[in-house]
Order: sequence, then structure tokens, then C-alpha cells
Amino acid sequence: MKISKKFLRLMTMFLAVVFFTSVIAAVPVSAETPYRTYTVDGYGRVMETQTAYLPNETIIKFGEEFLSAPNDLFVTDDGEIYVADTGNSRIIVGNEAGELVKIIGEGILNTPRGVFVTEDKHVYVADSEGMAVYEFDEEGNKVNEYGKPDSPLYGDKLEYKPSKLVVNDAGIMYIVCDANTNGIVEISPDEGGTFLGYFGANAAAKDPMLILRRAIATDAQRAKMVSNIPSTPDNLAIDEKGLIYTVTSGEKYDSLKRLNIAGKNLITDCDAYDESPAAVAVGNHDNIYVASKKGYIYEYNNQGELLFVFGAKDDGSQRVGLSTQVTSIKIDTKDNIYLLDSDKCQIQVYRPSEFTSLLHNALYLYSKGRYTESKEPLEQVLKMNSMFDYANKAMGRALFQEENYDMATSYAKLAKDYRGYSDAFWEIRNNWLKKNIVSVIFAVIALYILIKVLKYADKKKGIFNKPREIWEGFGKNKIFSNVMYAKYFMRHPSDGSYGIAREGRASFIAPTIILVVFMAEYVINKYLCGFLQKTIREGRYELVSDIGTIIVVIIGVTLCNYLVCTINEGEGTVKKIYTYFCYSLLPYIMLTPVSFVLSHVLTNNEAFLITLVEVVMYGWIIVLMILAIKDVNNYTAQETFKIICLTIFTILIVALLIFIIYVLWAQVFEFISAIIGEVVYRLGN
Repeated sequence: MKISKKFLRLMTMFLAVVFFTSVIAAVPVSAETPYRTYTVDGYGRVMETQTAYLPNETIIKFGEEFLSAPNDLFVTDDGEIYVADTGNSRIIVGNEAGELVKIIGEGILNTPRGVFVTEDKHVYVADSEGMAVYEFDEEGNKVNEYGKPDSPLYGDKLEYKPSKLVVNDAGIMYIVCDANTNGIVEISPDEGGTFLGYFGANAAAKDPMLILRRAIATDAQRAKMVSNIPSTPDNLAIDEKGLIYTVTSGEKYDSLKRLNIAGKNLITDCDAYDESPAAVAVGNHDNIYVASKKGYIYEYNNQGELLFVFGAKDDGSQRVGLSTQVTSIKIDTKDNIYLLDSDKCQIQVYRPSEFTSLLHNALYLYSKGRYTESKEPLEQVLKMNSMFDYANKAMGRALFQEENYDMATSYAKLAKDYRGYSDAFWEIRNNWLKKNIVSVIFAVIALYILIKVLKYADKKKGIFNKPREIWEGFGKNKIFSNVMYAKYFMRHPSDGSYGIAREGRASFIAPTIILVVFMAEYVINKYLCGFLQKTIREGRYELVSDIGTIIVVIIGVTLCNYLVCTINEGEGTVKKIYTYFCYSLLPYIMLTPVSFVLSHVLTNNEAFLITLVEVVMYGWIIVLMILAIKDVNNYTAQETFKIICLTIFTILIVALLIFIIYVLWAQVFEFISAIIGEVVYRLGN
């Protein structure tokens, strides 16, 4: 049987299609997330990292019941989802599959905006327009109604419009009420609702200018000013320990708070914050979630350190995972995130990625004191992203608990964890001292005896006569003599200034040598000082910029001071002014080695010694400069103060002129580049 070539070609194409289809089918497909995930490194920089949560599904209805302007939700341990369906005046209950379980409060609720469910399935609802908190049992029957407290401590003129609430194990309700700036309303269920007081009030804004204006204003003017009153919390949550979490718009670093029973905030510094937080939730691993109104989700550890930030505002693309008006966030037992979008009337569900699940596992093990076990998931996290600083920090803390202090300092360095490094270094130093303290004492005693013996031998035999002759020979050299004169100037600034002004001690070479030594010490101290004192990122060097800045500053200060002194009949020349400014830097040259050595042996608790050395050093430099300006130019104290102020003003004016020239030149350069580009484009066509 003869087979045609056309038939063979068709069969070949068919087999190829089958082959490629089978290959593609075997490859798992995952849609790219419509947002990026970021974290904050040890330097405070926002860095992109692995996707922390993937958009899993969107719930728009339960059964055939759609949502209308929903404002709050709650997810129970068994997976039931309670939604404050505000537009329909009800609480709708469904499950993860989108099936309707039941409806609560129809015909009773008015505008339910907050919902909370206890372990025994009692449902508490904050109804704003109904001006009450309603309690329903598991079957949906109304059990209690808590209206406005009749206590005079609440405030007779204050309205009672509950918007969000949580309930602790004792049944005490913590309620956020619209426009109530006194704090969270605390109500006990006893006797039909007993007002216990206000809890966790925000502080009023501390704007110094506003305080000053109010202090000097008249009563009539103060009456016209905007009242400086504290902000009302936007939302709240509660953890298993009974700690209350709140978020408040416009509070910046205090937008997220974790309040103990006394109302004290336990989060003293938040790594990153959102100007308009909408909701807060507590995770399963001692972590915290904050959702912004624009759809961004922040995850923190219990100290307020940022783990992840992801999500974004929907730009009209209607992609899964994007939101427009977030009002609530909740976490289920599987670490899935439920984000309620009031504008789109839907619930976005996010599931954690493998990267996040490993990190959560490590957090859980560490929080339970199982430090060795926490290392395994942390190692896997670091394999995925070795630059994820929080994992490096957690690894360092786990190694510290195992008393592996050397490795703990290594991971602390990677994470820029100064506190962790300080704690581990203290232990290393303590262990070293225990082993070597006797040897150190004997070495000090031996050194002391050696010095005494050498002094005695020199006195009797003159063993150092030759070195002294060589040193005295150097002293006859004018340049060397002028360099050494800086030491005399540092100890006796008035007499030293007289030598610069009248005895020919002014020069360009000797001060330049002092300046070069100053620059060398500055660079060494900046890049090689101890880790706890370092202010620049590891591996980053800006030598040209550092040296150039010092040179520009010393030349600029010298010339500006010369111009001012010349106008005001000062006796200083450029050479004299340059000399005393460079000589004034000698305290830095003398004391910086001390602070450099201390930076390598001190911990955070002892760093005040370095600060003390620096205060003495910079104070000494300032005193030398002031006395030199006075004595070299033959000014009075009043004239000296005037000259200093005029010099500073001149420096600012010169800096402004340089900035203006730089901006104008940049614009001219950009204009010329654009013209050249246009010419090249036209010639090419």
C-alpha cells in the first residue's frame, strides 16, 4: 500500500501537536501575581523579595446571597465566615466554598459595621445607626442588646455609634465608636452592660509650632483654631492573651499599637507604616497583619518589625488580588488571609507561599523556645533568599540561645541586627576575659616593670641619648617644627594663636600635613570601626566623595572666613586662617584612635564612653576655632561672635549659589543633550 507524501506530512504535524500538548500539560502553570512583595532590610531600605502570599480566590456571594457595602468580617477556627453585610442590614454566614450557612439579624440590625464571634459561637455586632451592640447565640437568636452607657463618665453629649468591636474571654467588650476621641469604650456584660471606662486613647498631636501658636494666641484666636484633639482608632483586634491591637490613620509610627491591660503600647517603633490603615488582625505565629484602605497588606512580627508588604490598589484591571476600598482583614488557622473590599463587595483570599510557610514555622518554633528546631526552616528560607534580613536575624538569635556566639555575631552582621550582635559580642568578650584575665594582669605588670627599668637604665647609662639626638635634629626642620607646633596650639590656644599671627608659624605645608592625617583617620574610622558604631553599609566605599567633601569644606570655610574678616578689619590672611583651621583638627587626630579602639571592644550598653570621647573631641575643636578667630584677628569677644555668625551666613549663601549654578547647568546640559539627540535622529533618517 502506497502512502502519499501529503498524508505523511499531516501525520507528522498531528504527532508534533500531541507531543507539545502533552509536555505543556505536564508543566504546572501559575499566574503571575498582580503585585510585588517587599521587605525592609537592616538599613531601613525597602527591598523586593519573594512573593509572600498568592491570590487564591475571590468570594462575591454565599449561595445566591450577594454582599452589599460590607464593612467587617470574622473567620472562625472551623472555617465559617461571618460578614457584616451593612447594605443588607444583616450578618451573613458562609464557608470557604462560598456556600451559605445562615443569616443573622434580619429585621433587628440597622447598619451593622462590626462583627465578632466568640469560641462558643456567640455573635457580637456593632450597629452604628442602631446605636447598640447586639449579641446573638449560635442559632442566631438575639440574646442581649447593649445601648449607650448611662454612666456620666461616658459623656452625656457624646453620641454612641459603635463601628468595630472585640470581646475577651471574660465577655468584656472593647468598642470603637465614631467620633469618640476618648478612646475605646470598655463595657462589661454584667447588669445588662456596665461601662468600665475608656481604654487605649490616642495622644493629641505634639506639633511644637501649634503648641507655640496656641500659647501666644488670645482666647478669641484660640477659639478659631482647629481643636488639637486625639484621633479615634479606625479598627482593632484581640489576641489569645487578651492584648488589644489598634490602628489609627495619620498616627505615622504609632499607627499600629499593641495595648496591655494598662493601655500601654508595647510596640515602641514600627519599621514601616501606612498613612491610612483600615484594619488589623493577629496571626497564628505571634505576628500581626495591617491592611490599608488602598489594598496594601503589611505583616509584622510581635515587635513591629516588618516581614512583608504586598498588594496594591485596583487600577480598573479587575485582577484577582487587587482591592479598591478595604475595610477588614482576618487570618484563618491555615494562615490564609481574608481581605474584605467594601467597594467591590467581595472577599479576597490569599494563601501563603512556601517561602512564607517556612518562615512562619520558624517563628512558631522560636516563640516556643525550640531554637534548634527553628534553624532548619530558617536555613531553607535563607537558601531561597540569603539576603532576607529577618531570617538572618532570627538565625542569629537562635544560635545565641544555643550559646554559639561566634556564628550568632556573623548572622547578626548580615542582618544588621545591632542588639543581637551586641548581646553575642558581650558573651564572647566575657568568655575571653574569664580565660585570659590572669595573663592580662601579668602582662600589664610586666610592661610597667619594663618601663621603669628602661627609665632607670636611661638615667644611669643614657641608652636613649642617640634617639633623642635624632629627634632633636628633626625639631630643627621648619616644616617638622610647625607640624609639632599644632600640639602646642591644641594645649595653649591663645599663645598658639599669637605664634600663628606674629611669630611666623603660619604656613601651607604643615597644616596640609595635619589635614592629610585628619582625612586618613576619618576614612579609616568610617569604614573600619567596630560594627556597632559603623554608619555606612558594608562593602560600600565612597573615598573620593569623602576626601573631596573635606577639601571643599576646609577651602570654603577658609575663604568665607577670610572674606568676612577682611571686611571687618581682621588681621588674618588666607595662610593664617587656613593654618588655624587645620591645627584645630588636632583633637580629632589625637582622640579618634581612642574611639576607634573602643568601638571594637565595647557593646551597646557601654557605647556612652565613645559618645563622651566624641563630645570632648568636637567641643575641643570648636573652642580652638573660636579662640583662633578671636586672637589671630585681634577681635573682642563680641566681635568674634559677630564674625562667626557672618561666616556661617556667608557659607550658606555660597552653598545656595553653588546649588543654583548646579541646577541651571544640569538643565543646560540636558537641553544640549536633547538637541544633539534630535540632530542625530534626523540625520539617521
